[in-house]
Order: sequence, then C-alpha cells, then structure tokens
Amino acid sequence: MKESNDKSDEFDFNAHKIQAIDKYQKIRPLYKEFSEVIRNILSDAFNSQQIKIHSIEARAKAMDSFGKKVSAPSSEDPDRPCYPDPLNDITDLAGIRVITFFPRTLDVVDRTIQSQFEVLEKSDTTQILIEEEKFGYGSIHYLVRLEENRIALPEYSRFKDFMAEIQVRTILQHAWAEIEHDIQYKSVDIIPVSIHRRFMSLAGMLEIADREFQSIQDEDERLRQQARKSVREDKLEQVEITPDALKAYLEKKLEPDRRMTNFSYEFLARTLRRMGFTNFEQIDECTKDYDGDRLGRILWGARQGQITRFELQLLAGMGEKYIEKHPWSKEEWWRNRWRENLGSFRKFNIPIGSYEPHHNKS
Repeated sequence: MKESNDKSDEFDFNAHKIQAIDKYQKIRPLYKEFSEVIRNILSDAFNSQQIKIHSIEARAKAMDSFGKKVSAPSSEDPDRPCYPDPLNDITDLAGIRVITFFPRTLDVVDRTIQSQFEVLEKSDTTQILIEEEKFGYGSIHYLVRLEENRIALPEYSRFKDFMAEIQVRTILQHAWAEIEHDIQYKSVDIIPVSIHRRFMSLAGMLEIADREFQSIQDEDERLRQQARKSVREDKLEQVEITPDALKAYLEKKLEPDRRMTNFSYEFLARTLRRMGFTNFEQIDECTKDYDGDRLGRILWGARQGQITRFELQLLAGMGEKYIEKHPWSKEEWWRNRWRENLGSFRKFNIPIGSYEPHHNKS
C-alpha cells in the first residue's frame, strides 16, 4: 500500500508541461508584442542619445524552450517542478538582447535601462560564473517592467505586470555565448587539464581583445579631438589626413556644407593620400592662392558645393599633376573634362600651379 501511495503522490511532470504549454501558446503573441515594445523604447532612447549599438534583438520565448524549462525539476527537490506556476515563475517569456561594440557602452546602456524601465533585478553573470567555477563569458541581465506612467497609457495598459529580461553584452561576449552551447565541459571539476588551460587562455584573450577594442576607440576619439583643435589653431603640419580632420579643415576654410556625406570625405581623404599629401600644411600651401567660389563661377556661373570648390582649388594649384595623380586618371572622359576646366581657368588668367606634396618641406 505504501508503494501505491507514493506513486499517487508523484508529480506528473508531463501533465504539468502540457498544461503550461497550452496556456502559454495562447498568450505568446502578446509577449512577442511586449518584447518589441521594449526593443522600440530602447532603440528610440539610444537614437536620441546618439548611442551606437551593434544590435537590439527581441523575442518571445520559443515553445520548445518553454517546454524544457517547465519540465525542469527543482534543484532542492527533484520530485517537484522548478517552476510550479510557469507563467508567473518564468521571467524571460519576453527577452531582449542588446549587443554593444565596446565595453564602455555597457555603462551607457545601463543608465538608459535604469531611466526607461522599472528595474526589478540586475545581475552580472561574469561573477556568477567565477563563483560557480564554470566556463563562459558573462553578460549583464536585467529583469524589468514598464513604469506606471507608461502603463497608464492605453497602448501599454495590456502589459501591466508583464516582465521582460534584457541581456546586455559586448559583441565578443556574444560571440562566446553563441558557441557556448557546443562546449561540452561546463565545470573545472570534470574538464581535462589540457583543455582547461586552453579555455582559460581563450577567455583571457577575449577579455584582452575587449579592452583593446575599447582602448582603440578611446585613442581614435583623442586623435579626432586633437586634430580638430590643431585645425582651429592653424597647426596644420601636425594634422594627419583623415576624413574627420578633412571635414573640420574644409568647414573652417570653405564654410560648413550639410549636403556633404561621410563617404565624400572618406573618398577625398583617400584621394589626397594617394596624391602624396600627408598633412594639412601641404594642402594649405597648395590651395591658399585660389578662391574656390570664383573658380566654380568661372566654370558653371554659380556657387558650387564645398568639396567641388576644394577640388577646383587643388586642380588650379597642381595643374596637370592633379589629373595625373587622381584615382580616376585612367578614365579618358574624366581627364578630358578636367583639362577643359584648366583651359577655362587660363582664359580667365588664373595662374596654374604645379604643386607636388613631396616638394614641401614637411
């Protein structure tokens, strides 16, 4: 009789799973919509702050993943389910993943999440992995819900008491997480020594790479600021030719032009380097005697855009050497067009130079 009573008391995990899946299937579309709401709020906040993010993903928990989680036994009592009330106990039915390029952006993302949602819980899995002696590359997890001021709005009222999990990690942390499912060993207690050493080396390399990417970004920003400052102070010999520095130089010399794109400055910077220019003192020496506005009016009778005026200054300052050194010099139609431009300048008594960057003292 005792055996019979024990069997009748056994928890029916399969029935528990079937019932939970049936309930979740009916409301999953709402969780999918909720996850997209969270993603849109974050995306709008990042855009308004001009925060550059690699990606923001949103999803409602997949049915098979939900079923596996519902079937999991409790770690404290294997005869009982880990989630007795799945729809309330499982907190990642709506999931959002934010992937950043650089580690420092994690702090900015943190402040954004704290300001946009009610944060119920925050955890860093890196520390948890260390404490549990498990392999992996951590991420930061937030359990959030919409604040009361949003819930009060009609479009959000149906999400009252809904929770979402937001994962935040760098792109290298994400790369580790994507392959982690294929890693057989999770604990140092069972892993062979030789593989253990390789895992530790790899984790260290990824951490160093994350820090180095951040350091490169910091150095790039420092150089950009220094270049802009040197352009403002006319210390042009110190300024290397980059798209950002070129934009600053042309805006000072020829006034800003919002029609210009980043691609235009990138292409022009590459062209200048190919012609032999290495700094802006050389460019200034080549173009200082020419009025780009006047040159444009000679050719077309109207004021031209910033980059066109600058190219005409280069043409006048370099003459045939500009045509010979330009990346498009092999195109006959292009050569003919710019030689015609030189001819027009001569008709208006514009002195044509023959400047070459390597002749400059710098």
